[in-house]
Amino acid sequence: MAEQDPFARACSDAMEANDRASRMMGIKIVDTKAGQAVLTMQVRSDMLNGHDVCHGGMLFTLADTAFAHACNNTNKVTLASGCTIDFLAPAYAGETLTATAVERSRSGRTGVYDVEIHNPDGKLVATFRGRSYQIKGSVLPES
Repeated sequence: MAEQDPFARACSDAMEANDRASRMMGIKIVDTKAGQAVLTMQVRSDMLNGHDVCHGGMLFTLADTAFAHACNNTNKVTLASGCTIDFLAPAYAGETLTATAVERSRSGRTGVYDVEIHNPDGKLVATFRGRSYQIKGSVLPES
């Protein structure tokens, strides 16, 4: 995503300001534009499961957060109606993971989004597909 989108960024910044869970996990917005978002998260030792790899719930939260930004950065309040995730490779403490969310379809109140999580070497760690449903309201106050 080379071109910056100030309006989408303002929507994402407003969401991030209220997202205590993502802040606690250290999730950062790298880029956001209409229907797309790139977020990162560094895997900490307190995010590891009993096998010493990143807990699947942490990967899910990173993907779900990227999905949320891609759904909401056009200023329409949109929630998840369902999703699936496939874990393809382990992630380890110290790695910074990158989640890239892309809108595949949006029609009426529903949408479909794909998210890929990669490790620093570019290896695909997980894929996530989310379905969204737009409800009433806006992320930013409408003028």
